[in-house]
Amino acid sequence: MKIIYAILTIGLIVFIHELGHFLIAKKNGINIVEFSLGMGPRLFSFVRKETRYSLKLLPVGGSCIMLGEDETSGIVEEGFFISKGVGPRFSTIFAGPFFNFIYAFVLSIIFISINGYDVPVISTLNENSVAYKAGIREGDIITEYNGNNIRFYRDMSFIHYINPLINTEFVSISVNREGEILHYNLYPEKDTRYLIGFDYLQNSSPVKITKIVKNSPLEKSGIAVGDIITSINNVKVESACDLTDYLNRTPLSDDYITLTYSHKSKLKTVKIKPEIFELYYYGFDYGADFLQAKGIHIIKYSFYEISYWIKTGLKSLSYLISGKIGMNQMSGPVGLVNNIGQSVDKTSALGTKALLSTLITWSIIISANLGIMNLLPLPALDGGRLVFIIIEALRGKPINREKEAYIHLIGFAMLMMLMIYVFVNDIKSIM
Repeated sequence: MKIIYAILTIGLIVFIHELGHFLIAKKNGINIVEFSLGMGPRLFSFVRKETRYSLKLLPVGGSCIMLGEDETSGIVEEGFFISKGVGPRFSTIFAGPFFNFIYAFVLSIIFISINGYDVPVISTLNENSVAYKAGIREGDIITEYNGNNIRFYRDMSFIHYINPLINTEFVSISVNREGEILHYNLYPEKDTRYLIGFDYLQNSSPVKITKIVKNSPLEKSGIAVGDIITSINNVKVESACDLTDYLNRTPLSDDYITLTYSHKSKLKTVKIKPEIFELYYYGFDYGADFLQAKGIHIIKYSFYEISYWIKTGLKSLSYLISGKIGMNQMSGPVGLVNNIGQSVDKTSALGTKALLSTLITWSIIISANLGIMNLLPLPALDGGRLVFIIIEALRGKPINREKEAYIHLIGFAMLMMLMIYVFVNDIKSIM
């Protein structure tokens, strides 16, 4: 069932994308040759008017094939894609990603109506810390961090995941305390302590490793991002709070520790020797607190929700290009099905609400990222086709159709090579 849930989730997102192309193409008088869900051989199809509607074997992908979309012979007939003006063609191509964003927004409204929204709240505070001395108090809600608007707990988590605190430069932080916005500049204090070099999400259950420091003891042990820590020194840890409490009670030293972890559902145990690390800290921790939204605030935070995933997707893409995120952290359809399946497996026992929330969250993430990826100005993608239409609008005439088709063909071949790489990477991560 969890695989079926995952496939249906991804299939519906692809259907929404292709439906956007289909509806706007029809509105613009463009004939559709075939509208299909899935890829590969047809399982079922029927023809209505000029369009064949198909369900195909592989439940990933889909297509909306428009008449004359890649016509290079120079023949132009009524109903051909290339027979239409710049505006109709632009809106038809843009409609696919745009429908993905609309779908993600609608799902965000449903999610926030059910669950509310998460905010980062100062949960623990050392009274001898720079944060306490500056005036920050437990219960303060973080609203701004170093010029970044903080609307969700995830905003802070993402910032610290990508850019951990590694120097003594001050940071600006704003908090909401009972409706009053307060601003502070904090200079972190330096500390040295024994660590093994990894990050995990606070307030999460189980303890899933989200980042491993390069050349750290943990990396040398063979543990990978995504592995789940189940015990430390034979003390069972079921949540991030359990692990944090243990480390607070028993700070690491130069003695070996024993970690038991789950790697692809297989339990393994390793011994790791901590090393000295330099740290910079403020003396507080923050956790997630869910607030209920009503009326216009549901719409407001739904915009914030979709904006968060678009922003995170673009930043992740930039970090992938710059090398901050490795290629091996990319996931394709197989990886997504596996990840969604695992999430469903963990939440289905908690009831219908938890299961629905999990599927909605994944749908928002995937739909927003599909919209972003398709708008990239790369050949064969919607964004690449939009680039040629924009150039045509600026030049007053189209680029040679044969050259354009050749560029898209090269882009498609490169895209397929990337998909093969991601597919192999997905299989390796599951095996």
